Amino acid sequence: MNVKANISSDIKVDYNGPYVMSIGGRLVGANQTFDVYNPATGEVIANAPEATPEQVEEAIAAAKDAQPGWAALSWEERSAYLTAYADALDAHKEEIITLLTTEQGKPRHSMATVEVEYAIYWVREVAKRKLEDEVIEDTPEHIVKVAHTPLGVVGAITPWNFPILLGLWKVAPCLITGNTMVMKPSPYTPLGTLKFGEIAQKVLPAGVLNVISGGNAQGAWITEHKDVNKISFTGSTATGKKVMAASSGTLKRVTLELGGNDPAILMPNTDYKPLIPSLFDAAFGNSGQWCIAIKRLYVHDSIYDQFLKDFVAYASDKVVGDGMDPNTDLGPIQNKMQYGKLLDMFADVKANGCKIALGGEIDVSLPGNFVPITIVDNPPRDSRIVREEPFGPILPLVRWTDLEDVIADANNTDFGLAASVWGPDRDKAIEVANRIEAGTVWVNEIHIHGIDIPFGGHKQSGMGVENGKEGLQEFTNTKTYMFKK
Repeated sequence: MNVKANISSDIKVDYNGPYVMSIGGRLVGANQTFDVYNPATGEVIANAPEATPEQVEEAIAAAKDAQPGWAALSWEERSAYLTAYADALDAHKEEIITLLTTEQGKPRHSMATVEVEYAIYWVREVAKRKLEDEVIEDTPEHIVKVAHTPLGVVGAITPWNFPILLGLWKVAPCLITGNTMVMKPSPYTPLGTLKFGEIAQKVLPAGVLNVISGGNAQGAWITEHKDVNKISFTGSTATGKKVMAASSGTLKRVTLELGGNDPAILMPNTDYKPLIPSLFDAAFGNSGQWCIAIKRLYVHDSIYDQFLKDFVAYASDKVVGDGMDPNTDLGPIQNKMQYGKLLDMFADVKANGCKIALGGEIDVSLPGNFVPITIVDNPPRDSRIVREEPFGPILPLVRWTDLEDVIADANNTDFGLAASVWGPDRDKAIEVANRIEAGTVWVNEIHIHGIDIPFGGHKQSGMGVENGKEGLQEFTNTKTYMFKK
C-alpha cells in the first residue's frame, strides 16, 4: 500500500488559531470556549473549544465506525500511516515547540524542544513494532496459538506537564495495534494537542484519531461511555481513582500512570560531583513538574555536608524565568491550581521550622507562576515535604546513616513509581535497588526510557504499563486459538 500517495504534501496549520477539535476527520469548533493562559505572563493566549455532550458522542461514534476498517489493515499498512504522521509532525515541529512553551511554560531552547523531538521519534519508532502471534503448542495432533487483537475504541486523557510527549506516547501504540482513539487533553494545555489532532486529519483515515477539549465533564463522558473499551490516563493518583471507579460500570480496561514520591539514595563514598548536573535535572527539570522527578534525595552522612554545599552552589546559578528567554533554565509553574498547592507547601515548610538551604520565598507579586529553586536541609522524615509529592521546584535533602533504615523510609509511601540508587559499589547499589518498591529503579543513572522498556508504577502510582511489548499488549485482548489437527 502506497500510503504517501494518499496524503497531501501541503498540510497547512495555523498555530495562531483558530483552535478546533477533530471529530471524524472534520475540524469543528464549539459554541462555548474556555481561556488558555501563558503561565509566564498570566495573559490569555487563546480560547479553546469546550465540547458538548453531542460532540463527545460524535467523536466516540466516529472512532467506533472507523475502527473495523483500521484494524483490517495490515501492521505494515498502519505502520506506513504512522510514519507519515511522524513526518507531518516533524514538518511542523518548530511551531509545536513554540506553542508548547507558550501554553506550558517550559524553556523553548531545552526541555520543550526535547519533548517535541522525542515525541515525534516515539511515533516513528513505535510504528516499527509488531506483536507476533505466539505458538504455545504444535504437535501432530494439536496447535495452541496466542494472538493479540484490538480492544476497539480507546479514550485517552492526558496531563498538563508533558502534553505533547504523553499524548503521542498514547496515540502511537493505540493506533499501531489496530485501535482508534478519542483524546482529551488537560484544559490547562489543550492547544498543542488540538494542533497535532488537526495534522492527523490530513494524514490518517477519518475517525482514527479524534481530539476533543474541555474540562472534567468531558473526561467523565468519555470514561463512562459504553462504546469506549479502554481508558489510558496519565495524571494524579486522586483523579486516577475516579477514572478507575467510573470505568468499572462497563469493565473497561485501564492503564493508569499516576503520581510518585520518588526517592534517590546516595551511598557512602559516592563520587557525587560529576553527578550533580544529572541529580539537579532529575529533581528540578520541568520545574519539578513530572511524576518521575526525584522528590526525596537521601544523602549518606559521610558526604552530606559537602554535598549540600556543592549542590546549593550549582543550583544557585540556575535561572527561573520565561521559557521563551534563552537564558531561562526553569520555567514557571503551569497553572494557578498547582501554584496554590506550592504556596501551601512552602508555608508548611516555614511553619514547621525546616531549614532552607536555598530559596524558600515565593514572590506572589510577579505576573507569572514563578517559584524559586528551593532546597530543604534535612527536614524531619515525617514532614509533608518528605512524605508528599510537591510537584514543583522544591527538594528535601535527607541525611542517613543506617542502610536498613533508609530503605525502609524510601519504601514508606503509598507511591511506587520510580527510584534511583547511586554508589561506587555497583553490586551493593543493585542489591539496594532490588529492595526498593517501585516500577522502575535506575542504578548510577536516571530517567532512561526507551520504546522497548516497559514503564509503570507499583502501589498507588498506577496500574498497567506503557512502552515495550507489554505496553503494546495493554491495547489488546489476548486471544487463544486451539486447533485439533
